[in-house]
Amino acid sequence: MKKNIPFLAIEGRSSSYYSLLALLGAFILASLGAFYYMEHHGHYVTGMSNQIVWGIPHVFAVFLIVAASGILNVASISSAFNKKAYKPLARLSALAAIALLAGGLMILVLDLGRPERLVIAMTYYNLKSIFAWNMLLYNGFFAIVIIYLWTMMQRNLGKYTRIAGTAAFLWRLALTTGTGSIFGFIVARQGYDAAIMAPMFVIMSFSFGLAIYILILMASYNWTDRPLGDAIFNRLKNLLGVFVAAVLYFVTVYHLTNLYEAQHHDFEMFILKDGGIYTQLFWVGQIIIGGIIPLIIFYTPSLAKSRGLVGFGALLVIIGGLIQVYGIIIGGQAFPMTIFPGKEVIETTFADGAIATYIPTLAETLLGLGGFAVALFLIAFCVKIMDFLPASLADKDVDPHYKAS
Repeated sequence: MKKNIPFLAIEGRSSSYYSLLALLGAFILASLGAFYYMEHHGHYVTGMSNQIVWGIPHVFAVFLIVAASGILNVASISSAFNKKAYKPLARLSALAAIALLAGGLMILVLDLGRPERLVIAMTYYNLKSIFAWNMLLYNGFFAIVIIYLWTMMQRNLGKYTRIAGTAAFLWRLALTTGTGSIFGFIVARQGYDAAIMAPMFVIMSFSFGLAIYILILMASYNWTDRPLGDAIFNRLKNLLGVFVAAVLYFVTVYHLTNLYEAQHHDFEMFILKDGGIYTQLFWVGQIIIGGIIPLIIFYTPSLAKSRGLVGFGALLVIIGGLIQVYGIIIGGQAFPMTIFPGKEVIETTFADGAIATYIPTLAETLLGLGGFAVALFLIAFCVKIMDFLPASLADKDVDPHYKAS
């Protein structure tokens, strides 16, 4: 294995490259138009209501924020755990983490309804609120990962890379724990009230982030005709399989724990059996599409040999992840709250005990997709102007056990 693999920016002069930027730019403009439409006309043009106050934009935003933490895992393995095989992948991992977090926060800011009031959240902190803590965690993540990336790209700072990488690793664990705790601390919602939410979000981030990273890596090397060897690719594929299995494990523990607790039985029956679209999304979307099928692809030798199928499996993990976040956020709100637990109350005709309905509108969906477009645009633009991609990831360059045939 070569000790120093050169990093080179892509040329980015082809019509395909500019077409990609134009397409992503169009999505960004459409999302800004959707934001203006909702800002101008008000809340009623969305599918949200006073029961469903976090809609599809929040699903995309939380997914991107969680994935931003997880996609940095590739860089963390190289620095914090000193795995040299992952070192050539670290720069792209850090770049993608910054880009995904930027895309997710863009959605959150524009979905506030009054984005200019973000100034209040930035200047006045209620440290008893997990939302205030997340403001600190997001800003800190940007700062630490930028410093980490700087140490990797500046040769005379290389001796600090492991320190910065370890700090980034610990900070991203805190960030994802904070994001999961937003839901775990909401005791009024039966679908949220669980301490396991925090570690479950951590392992979800590993799975979602690595799936996105594999697709970005495949696209970057296929479109620029750079060699991507089996050694690195199979490492990432096998690691993704472990993370997907771990997510299924945590989901199983979460639901078994809720089934053990009597106060959560109604919600569990709603999600697992009687919830209509939410039950279908859970079993078909989250478990089968996002979990079982990818595991079959990754660990069946005849299927795992096909990079196209592995890429398809990674895409299914992303789709299943979005469905999982949708089920947590939307499904958790759709189930009616128990206002006075253990008490008999006189019900009114105002949606008491009723399952809330929610149908995402085009404007909300465009705003959410705009976050993905921002993240991908940043990555595509940055790999052209700076040296983020290794010139080669061929086995002879990165595999310490490579033997020429």
